Amino acid sequence: MRSKTVAVLPGDGIGPEVLDAALPVIDDLGLPITLEHGDIGWEFWRTEGNPVPERTWDLIDRSDAVLLGATTSKPGREALADLRPHLRERAPQYVSPIIQLRQRLDLFANLRPVENHLGGTPYRFCVVRENTEGLYAGLDWDRVPEEMWPLLADHPNARRSGRGATTASVRMLTRHGLDRILRFAFEHARVHGHPRVTLADKPNVLRQSSAYARGRLEEIAADYPEIEYEILNVDAVALWMARRPERFGVIVAENMFGDILSDLGGGVMGGLGLAPSANIGENGNYFEPVHGSAPALAGTGRANPLAAFLTIGLLLEHLGFGEAAGQVRDAVSHVTRRRDRVTYDLGGTATTTQCAASVRDACRAVPRAHTAAVVTIGDELLRAALEDSNAGEASRRLAARGVPVRVRHTVGDDEAAIADAVRASIGRDDVVVVMGGLGPTSDDVTRVGVARALGRPLEHREEAWQGVVERLTRFGVAVHEDNRRQARFPEGAELLPNTNGTAWGCRLDVQGTTVVMLPGPPRECLPMLDALLRDGLAHLPLPEPVVTVFRRTLGVIEADAAAAVDALVRDMGLGVKPAYRWHYPYVDVRIDCPPDGADELAKRLDDALGAYVVTGRERTAVQELAALLDARGLALDAADRVTGGRFAAELAAARRPAPDGTPDGGVSVTLGATWDGGGPEDHTGTVRLLCAVRDGAPEYTGELTVPNRGPEVITYAVHFAAWTLARRLVEETA
Repeated sequence: MRSKTVAVLPGDGIGPEVLDAALPVIDDLGLPITLEHGDIGWEFWRTEGNPVPERTWDLIDRSDAVLLGATTSKPGREALADLRPHLRERAPQYVSPIIQLRQRLDLFANLRPVENHLGGTPYRFCVVRENTEGLYAGLDWDRVPEEMWPLLADHPNARRSGRGATTASVRMLTRHGLDRILRFAFEHARVHGHPRVTLADKPNVLRQSSAYARGRLEEIAADYPEIEYEILNVDAVALWMARRPERFGVIVAENMFGDILSDLGGGVMGGLGLAPSANIGENGNYFEPVHGSAPALAGTGRANPLAAFLTIGLLLEHLGFGEAAGQVRDAVSHVTRRRDRVTYDLGGTATTTQCAASVRDACRAVPRAHTAAVVTIGDELLRAALEDSNAGEASRRLAARGVPVRVRHTVGDDEAAIADAVRASIGRDDVVVVMGGLGPTSDDVTRVGVARALGRPLEHREEAWQGVVERLTRFGVAVHEDNRRQARFPEGAELLPNTNGTAWGCRLDVQGTTVVMLPGPPRECLPMLDALLRDGLAHLPLPEPVVTVFRRTLGVIEADAAAAVDALVRDMGLGVKPAYRWHYPYVDVRIDCPPDGADELAKRLDDALGAYVVTGRERTAVQELAALLDARGLALDAADRVTGGRFAAELAAARRPAPDGTPDGGVSVTLGATWDGGGPEDHTGTVRLLCAVRDGAPEYTGELTVPNRGPEVITYAVHFAAWTLARRLVEETA
């Protein structure tokens, strides 16, 4: 394929920064595209009297496509006031860049894809808006022209107001305009696999013009017999876009209706920060994120670059780079569904550049962590009448397969609750395991809930039914008509036989997620899950080997430890996610990293947290001290004025008896405390813990101040004393 030229027109406000963040993806993908930047926007209106200078038109003429950032437009009076003084004298008329591009290039079709990038019920449709006529054709008068007055004079409101106080606009539909936009819609449906074209109009009110549009629809549709078509009231389309977006394929509408529906589509998919657009004509085009210039966000680093990436995807598809376009779309979906590096409008804290970097990483196929969700079902689980052992067992099995569980749901026998739990993970997690509620009784509604989440009907599967009948007959159990429920599965599901029970399971792959539906009894579902994890997830790579670096710390709060470790991991460029656990009085840090980086990570971790590290093992300070004393055959004499003997008791419980019953030597510890603002019974303020160690060498003293939060501060004192003595013993032999 020959090299393509793209005219990049950054525009105003956040336009330049979102394009700057997203455009490097073209180089990342190694595409033969030359980018040439041009001038457009408010600053050129102010300084030159034209927001689209002639030099920009020259660039557009020699380019294969135009990528537009975002432009600012203001009403005529404000626009004139913003001009440089020497330009106001000739009082040029302000025409927005968007209008200029559409009119001069005859861009009749505005394409607005709407796709579920956030997870949940899958949907993928687009709104095709006609750009050149309809109610936006410019036939709009602030005072009805004299020659038009006879058409309006019989209306009672016009008659009462008179011609001088009556305004009018004309909705113009032409055969030329309708035919080319309808044909564009059908062609788009054919190329992208959409099964239906919906004309959104208002035939119950605008009867005559809508009837003409219907006639053109029927004639054009005859050339596309494989594609369904319909005409619906635009208000009904708006309702069902919000309620059931999965029912649509291509929605085509005249200018004003398309304008409204296309922005509604942005809302359906999560906001204009995810909304791309293309404007296409017979001899030109431009591609634009539709979020606007947002001047209040400019320079703050908070603008969402995802719409810019999706717009680049549309542009690449138009230029013939379909595979690369798919990579960009998939990368955006990956980032939005993981939600760990998205901007504020999607509930995240990432900056524009951080969010863009995550998309570029995904485009470069940087290995990512796979995740799972577990949904266990049953009213008895919610009431805690039964232990939810399936959730724990499934989590362990999934983690061992390299697909750790991100979220677990326990829901009752409720169709809507089941659907919501499953839907939340579709497209976001790699595997969703649903267990329970597949029996023959009316309260077993898991099948219905899962089918609802997937947007698929249930269908009878004879193979499963014969399996149910054979199983029941073998054990002399009557086969009731209600048993047929156990042979119903979401359309297109792959069946999973149950060798230990009656109810079969199934699996479906949708939006990159494998949804698995299994019966509830552990002796049935867990072997089925084992078989699936062994043989049925070949599309997921086996986990890469990792080394776990673990440190247990004392005397540092979780937030401070996390800030230091997060910065360390980021500086090393490991691309791993540390895990933190606070369990009084400890903060644990756990990092799974590639083997070749483990030693360096451990060294840096000790440099960063060394003053607080108790151990690199899953042991307490008391257990570490007990092991040291046992290894050296030492006795301990504790003068303890703080813990009431707990320190000595816990240490004794952790130690092994000496072989001959008599330690070789000894060490003494004095543990004291000073309260500031409270006391042993009045839990407020802080407590200063002091531990003095005497072992024949110069006395060693450890000190730590902690919140006097409650009686549990005694626990802190026990482990602080053990940690102080253990550090002293280690230092002596270091």
